[in-house]
Amino acid sequence: MRQRWHVLAPLTGLLFTLGTVLAFIIGGETPDIDDSPQKILDFYVEHHSSQLWAGVVLAWATVALMFFLGTLRSTLREAEGPTGRLSTVAFGGGIVLIVGMLSFASFSFTLGDVADDGLTPQAAQTLNALNSDFFFPLAVGVGTLMIATAISSLGSRTLPAWLAWPALVIGVVALTPGGFFAFLAFLLWALVTSVVLWRARAAGPAAAPPPAPA
Repeated sequence: MRQRWHVLAPLTGLLFTLGTVLAFIIGGETPDIDDSPQKILDFYVEHHSSQLWAGVVLAWATVALMFFLGTLRSTLREAEGPTGRLSTVAFGGGIVLIVGMLSFASFSFTLGDVADDGLTPQAAQTLNALNSDFFFPLAVGVGTLMIATAISSLGSRTLPAWLAWPALVIGVVALTPGGFFAFLAFLLWALVTSVVLWRARAAGPAAAPPPAPA
């Protein structure tokens, strides 16, 4: 059982990506922050069920992300050696990312849960603004996670270069106004990386070379 989990654990990155995309689809396009308070409230009253489920599914996706982060950290740490500095930084960035994702999940759930239960238009406007612009934890989390992973992988060859270099680009862009697109790219990166790590573990350790002739 332990060996089976060792092989399958990387696929939690795939579950994270699929869960996050599904949450986006369920939630749909929410109101702009400059829409009128009443229009914002009316939207959440009409779509309260979809917002509830979007929050729940996004929260579930972060559970998968936590397991994927554990897999990624152990993979980087094995190659780094005793210090594990960069793997720790990457893991810390992932935790910040999780806080950001759970914040968005909570905002969506709250709007869906109380929209038709006495929520005022002004309160709906405030929560909607947070649900749209509370992006710093995501930006800093993705940026730190990706940059640290890239530097570690480029130095140790833990991940192939065709995954390490895009990780560096995603990390840098995450800290710019293009952070939303960096997050979308991170979802794809996590999916591909999870499959690469899974295939590597499923293949098992490389066969030892034959001894040299005396």
